[in-house]
This record gives sequence, C-alpha cells and structure tokens, in this order.
Amino acid sequence: MKAIYKRHFKKIALVWLGYLMLPLLVYISALAPQKKNIKNIEKQISEKKQLYDSALQAAKQETKTRLNKELKQLQENLGNFVINFEDSADLTFDISQIAGEKKVGDFSIKTKDKSGITAISNCSQICESQFDISFTADFNKFATLLNAIERHWPVVFIDKFDISRSKQEDSEHPVTMNLTVFVKKKQET
Repeated sequence: MKAIYKRHFKKIALVWLGYLMLPLLVYISALAPQKKNIKNIEKQISEKKQLYDSALQAAKQETKTRLNKELKQLQENLGNFVINFEDSADLTFDISQIAGEKKVGDFSIKTKDKSGITAISNCSQICESQFDISFTADFNKFATLLNAIERHWPVVFIDKFDISRSKQEDSEHPVTMNLTVFVKKKQET
C-alpha cells in the first residue's frame, strides 16, 4: 500500500511541478524580452525628449543671442592664437627683434619649410608655420627670451628646445629651438 501512495505522490508532484514550470517558461519566453524592449524604448524616448527640449531652447531668441555672443567671443579669442597669412612674413623679424632686445648672441632664424607654411591634416582654415632658431645665451638670457617668446602675440608654441653645455668656462651656451605658429590660410577669391 505504501508503494501505491508513493506512486500517486510522484504523479501528483510531477503534475504540480509541470504547472509551476509553465509560468516560469512563459516569463522567460515572453515577458523578459518585453522588459528589455521597454527599457530600450524608454531610452529612445528620453533621447528624443532631450533633442526636442534642445530644439525648443535653440528656437528662443535669447538663446540665439547668447550663442551669437559666444561665437563672436570665440572668434576674438582665435585671434590670440592665429596670425593672418599676410602678417606671417613679419614674424621672423619680430622674433629676431625680441632676441636682439634680450641680447642673445649668434642669433639665427630660418623656416623649416621652403614655403614657410605647412598644412595641418583635417584642418581647412588654418595651417602652421615652423621655425628653427639658434643662439647662444647664459641661463638668465635664455629664460627671458623664452618668456618673451611665450608672451608674444600671436601665441608662439615652443615645440622643442635643446641647450648644450659650453666647452669654455663662463661662456654662453648654444641653444636651438623649434617654434610653431598657427596661420590663417590664404583665402581664395
């Protein structure tokens, strides 16, 4: 008799287990992917809402005014970093004059490229002009010249410099520098 109960108990347990597994299978096959889709749709809705809000903000006159003001400010700031193509020829003279004022010895300057201008990849509005300068100076003269070049308008970038120790005691040390300046491209009419 006990074997009959065990057999019936096993059958009932298997039926209940089957009924308990059915909701689990429905959840795994139907509801879980829908939750994932709901999250994706909510994310898309929030992105579209942000885009809509920014479009509304951009349509306002005060936003247009603010953005135009920022654009003018950025264009003015660009002038601190970029020199006009026509003014680039005077740059070697300006740097030579600074070196003369700082009283460095044996000063020489030459452009790296024969044309004086080198294109910058992926840049349609500006190019660069690179110079090599060499001179002799003690540390104080070198530091004052370096400071004066860095404070020059437009901004002169000092890519690299090299100081070699002088072979004679109490003499000035040879220095070489590589300088770069950004130049507005010549506009074709």
